[in-house]
Amino acid sequence: MAAAKSSNIDEYIAGFPSDIQKILQDIRTAIQNTVPEATEAIKYNMPTFIFRSNLVHFAAFNNHIGFYPAPTANDVFERDLSAYKTGKGSIQFPYSQPIPLDLIAEIVAWRVKRVEAGMK
Repeated sequence: MAAAKSSNIDEYIAGFPSDIQKILQDIRTAIQNTVPEATEAIKYNMPTFIFRSNLVHFAAFNNHIGFYPAPTANDVFERDLSAYKTGKGSIQFPYSQPIPLDLIAEIVAWRVKRVEAGMK
């Protein structure tokens, strides 16, 4: 499953089946609620939130949502992420489990603090 090249997040989300659209919109809303001053963009053909720099990206795949806190928050949230497949800078949230919106919001808030502190 891959969305066609999109020029904005609304187009990106619209390119998926309704059940995936709901998940993507829920993630988008969780991020917007956490950092309302962030702007939205499409980068690397993924929804991206920008707060002074790239904050987080996310994308829908065949079996999971890819979430990319740039740079990684995986070591800080190691315990919370233990149930998910992670890689350097990536987290996979499978569709077979509820998407952890609260955890996503926590990671986004952590990223905002890092950006505000001038860290990458």
